[in-house]
Amino acid sequence: MALRLIYPPRCLGCGGLVESDFGLCGPCWRDTPFIGGLACDGCGLPLPGGRPGEVARCDGCLADPPPWAQGRAVMLYEGMGRKLVLGLKHGDRHDIAAPSAAWLAEAAEGIVARGAVIAPIPLHWRRRVRRGYNQSALLSRGLARALAAHAVLDLPDLLERPRATPSLDGRQRAERRAILKGAIRVAPRYADRLAGRPVLLVDDVLTSGATFSAATRACQAAGAATVAVLALARVGKAP
Repeated sequence: MALRLIYPPRCLGCGGLVESDFGLCGPCWRDTPFIGGLACDGCGLPLPGGRPGEVARCDGCLADPPPWAQGRAVMLYEGMGRKLVLGLKHGDRHDIAAPSAAWLAEAAEGIVARGAVIAPIPLHWRRRVRRGYNQSALLSRGLARALAAHAVLDLPDLLERPRATPSLDGRQRAERRAILKGAIRVAPRYADRLAGRPVLLVDDVLTSGATFSAATRACQAAGAATVAVLALARVGKAP
């Protein structure tokens, strides 16, 4: 009680006082573009209309189907959504990971298989050293705890990047895919752990899907039964 008087709970978005730890105040909650209602079953993009229980795909996923089976995202990468992601990714805001994991768990309910392996998109070791942590690993670890009832297996180091790649910012879809070709693999020590098992991949942002595609193909090459992807945020329209 005394500690709360000294360090009262603060809003993750604006820093204002809130009633509980790791929460958003009313205005910041309203400004966060959570994805609700009908969304693309492939990439999580919000879709207009829809009926309860309807499964649909966006035009992009129909024209160019992703290699994974299903995909979801918690929010759009804009406004408060972008602020939260950047705070987690570059601002050392580890406090954002806990509520994000709870939001991810809710979004995962329709795509997580019992006994699934949960793994984050990896960083190259040099980038991880510079940043000090992998934000996607923070999300996947919290998600695995939240999905314990599904008997999931948390493997934060399942995937690795054997070579560094340049930033994908501002690059088109085809260029992103070319850069990431062969850039992600299953760590050799886990080569025999995926055979016949479902996998759920976790990342902070889904843009064109090139990174998730490279990771999905690596899991499929190792014998994964199915692969689903889950992002904290997704860009509304991929480049």
